[in-house]
Amino acid sequence: MTSSDHVARLQEQWRHERPDLDVSPMGVIGRLHRLGDRLRTEVLKTYDHYDLSEGEFDVLASLRRQGPPYELAPGELARHTMVTTGAITKRLDRLESSGLVIRRENAADGRGRFVGLTEAGQRVIDAAFTEHMRNEARLVAALSPAKRAQLERLLADWLQQLE
Repeated sequence: MTSSDHVARLQEQWRHERPDLDVSPMGVIGRLHRLGDRLRTEVLKTYDHYDLSEGEFDVLASLRRQGPPYELAPGELARHTMVTTGAITKRLDRLESSGLVIRRENAADGRGRFVGLTEAGQRVIDAAFTEHMRNEARLVAALSPAKRAQLERLLADWLQQLE
C-alpha cells in the first residue's frame, strides 16, 4: 500500500498532532468514503444519460426486478427503495409525467393502488440497467477477479455485521 494517497497524508498529520489516538480506522473509512464519492459520480453519469435521478432509477429497477406485471403497491415500493412514502410520491409524480410508470387502483381493494412500469418505462430501465452494468464492470475492471471476489466477501461480511 502506498502512503502517498490523501487519506494516508491525513493519517500521518493526525498521528503527529494526536499520537494518543489510533487513526488506523480512517484508513478504511476515509478511503471507502472517497471511493464511494468517486463511484457515485461515475454511476450518476449513466442515470443522467437516461434523464433519471438516482431515486428514479431505483424505482424503475425495483419494479422491473419484480417480473411481470412489473408492479408494486407504493408502500412496498418504499420498502424496496428504503425511502419514505413521501419521497416515493415525488419520484412517482415525475416518472408518471414522463410516461414511465402508471398508477392504478387495486381491483381487489378500492382503497389501495399499484404502481407499474409502462412499456416505455420497461424499455428505459432495460437500456439504463444494461449500461449501468457495463459501467460498473468498467469501474471494477482495475481489480483482478480474485481481488473483486475477496473485496465482495469482506464488504458483505462487514455489512452483515453492521446491519
